[in-house]
Amino acid sequence: MKKSANALLNIIADRDIKESFSVENWDEQHFDDQRVHRATYNRIFLITSGSGQVVIDDSSYPVTGNQLLLIAKGQLFTFSADAVLTGYAICFGDCFWEKTPESASNCKAVLFNNASDNQQIPLTANDIQEIDPLFKTLHIEFLKPGYINKPDAMAAYLKIIMIKTANINASLSKGFDSHDNQLYRQFLELVSRQYQNTHEVAEFARQMGISTRKLTELCNRCAGKGAKDIINGQLISEAKRSLQFSAKPVKEIAYYLNFSTPEQFSHFFKKNTLVSPYQYRSHFVHIGM
Repeated sequence: MKKSANALLNIIADRDIKESFSVENWDEQHFDDQRVHRATYNRIFLITSGSGQVVIDDSSYPVTGNQLLLIAKGQLFTFSADAVLTGYAICFGDCFWEKTPESASNCKAVLFNNASDNQQIPLTANDIQEIDPLFKTLHIEFLKPGYINKPDAMAAYLKIIMIKTANINASLSKGFDSHDNQLYRQFLELVSRQYQNTHEVAEFARQMGISTRKLTELCNRCAGKGAKDIINGQLISEAKRSLQFSAKPVKEIAYYLNFSTPEQFSHFFKKNTLVSPYQYRSHFVHIGM
């Protein structure tokens, strides 16, 4: 059992990145280390060609050409031993993103605060032709010697890439108006900060100054799912990470996520995943043995 506990804790944290921003150009990049990485920074991968798999939290995605791969801070990920990737990798922290104009913030919120719905974005040949030069230009700028406004210039390029990514993503092209867009972004940001304190749609609606019905309709229009589903998704993602990659007792995880009792948490988890917390953890423990 001791070995199994170690397997749960075998996580690598991101190394610190100067000024919370980096861009790498990868040519048939291999991944020799299959330990799990916890993302301290948000990531955008432009994959022009590739093979293998990437596991993000507990979902597996194929690494293929002509795709964008998004990983949000806090997520756990690892590439398979046979993974090979050609393209670009952008890492950025929230403090770097704050350098970008406010007009692009809605794109980041919808893409990264709801990352599991936007993890992998397929690209057409026309998409690649439009977005690849942007990554290339940003990489060239990143490699230049430092100058006083360099971070601002790179933030401007990142803003354009984020807007283009949002436009390419079909789930963000539903034509909802800018006011709804801003409200939906506000809701996602509140959920990402407060999911440990409250699970109630009514409380989030109160903070936003709108009715519970309005918030539910807003989420259905902007995301194709209800407000409660978005809150539950945040809770389940964090619960899975804690069960899979920590040795915390289920009771401690339940209280950490603000459930009244471990039994209430177990019922919630099983209802949403069809397995109990103990069964979910046992599956990964036996893989690590």
